[in-house]
Amino acid sequence: MSADVVPPIRRSLIVPLSQADAFDLFVRRIADWWPLATHSVGRGAAASCHIEPSVGGRVFERARDGTEALWGTVVAWDAPWRLAFTWHPGRAPAAAQEVEVQFVELVAAQTRVDVVHRGWDRAGERAAPMRARHDEGWQVILARFEALSRGEIALPEPRGPGGCNA
Repeated sequence: MSADVVPPIRRSLIVPLSQADAFDLFVRRIADWWPLATHSVGRGAAASCHIEPSVGGRVFERARDGTEALWGTVVAWDAPWRLAFTWHPGRAPAAAQEVEVQFVELVAAQTRVDVVHRGWDRAGERAAPMRARHDEGWQVILARFEALSRGEIALPEPRGPGGCNA
């Protein structure tokens, strides 16, 4: 591996949910915790986001006017253990990174969620600054996921401009 390869983002958190419930919250209830106003293509116009539950399924947002913006495509679906998708919101699919999420049940109602966001080399000279923005973004996004997993109603507010299409 050369010294100029941008390393993947790695985040792990433990949530007080079974493996199946953690997977369900991440996939089927993504719109409940994803900060669309700051971390989406449409920003204030974004109304919801979705992950279609199969290989080849879309990861996308839907605006209030019904238009859709593709964020990526599901490349691995092994519910409730693993999910992987390409990631290119607001950008061409050829420049996509890949996000892999694994759900490891520790005990009956406790699951470790491991997120790896890799493939920064496809962004060329923009790779390092993009990775830095996304690293901060995942911190905010996963804090909201974790808060909702604990049943909190008031989720942490995103800081900074965010945005998926950076």
